[in-house]
Amino acid sequence: MSSIERFIVVVLFDGVDLLDVTGPPEVFALLQRELAGETGYRVALAAETMDPVTTSAGVRVLPDTTFREVTDRSIDTLLVPGSVEVDGDGRVRAVTDPAVVAWVRTLAGRTRRVASVCVGAHLLAAAGLLDGKRATTHWSTARQLAAEHPSIEVDADPIFIRDRDVWTGAGISACLDLSLALVADDFGEAAALRVARQLVMYLKRPSGQSQFSVPLEPVSTTRRMDELRHHITRTLAGSLTVTDLAAQAKVSERQLTRIFKTELGMTPAAYVEAARVEAARNRLESTDDTLERVASACGFHTVDTLVRAFRRKLDTTPTEYRNRFRSTV
Repeated sequence: MSSIERFIVVVLFDGVDLLDVTGPPEVFALLQRELAGETGYRVALAAETMDPVTTSAGVRVLPDTTFREVTDRSIDTLLVPGSVEVDGDGRVRAVTDPAVVAWVRTLAGRTRRVASVCVGAHLLAAAGLLDGKRATTHWSTARQLAAEHPSIEVDADPIFIRDRDVWTGAGISACLDLSLALVADDFGEAAALRVARQLVMYLKRPSGQSQFSVPLEPVSTTRRMDELRHHITRTLAGSLTVTDLAAQAKVSERQLTRIFKTELGMTPAAYVEAARVEAARNRLESTDDTLERVASACGFHTVDTLVRAFRRKLDTTPTEYRNRFRSTV
């Protein structure tokens, strides 16, 4: 039984993503049930006033307390969810309320650790809490975060990142992975895995697990790039060097590299490797193919090359990945 009180404050404001708010408390509650004792966790939803908060899903949530009231408390963990707006063309942007940013900055000064969920990283950034740090956010707003806050080392790939006492999480459902990581930090990996099984996650995903998925990238802005990406997907097992791709697109190698960097923010080689890793992930999850067959089918040719790519992109091995995510349905 824990004698340490771990007071967790979840920041509430209108338009907040609902799962960002409800997911983490569920993880902490399941831990208490799994340990059959007091964990010390006490979660409070805090907002500017005690009025109901309307989430992005249209569901209203009642705060437990106000920001001002919790300034008198010692906070163990400050959880900061986010909010987005979508324009007429379907473009997603994270939004930040200056008043909420100010409260996050104030409360962070009384907190042992701060964690953002999904696009909540933009609130931490606006509060100056990510300056000089490495951070992640949802893939759809990563470029916005990097452009607006050049002092932050934005990495859109991992599920979550810890930089000293500041944690940042990626996609909305990754709030569960982030929360499990916080549990592991407090009570150890075994306790976190027990909660993960209750969530039917089988095993919690490591921070290095990529949120990147080739089909989820921003839509190509030119027909030529769109055709190139389809060509890459269709011919993963073939030769996809810069020379090959330039010939396919009927441009110079220098122009090809410039197109990739402008439209996708990466080199042709990095994109091809990411596409091959994505294909390998899908095969590892859904088939019983040997590693040799996966490597061959996805263009890696050797298992060693496949393993090196997985370590580089996902910080894990193909075997470890399959053990975690193999579908048994």
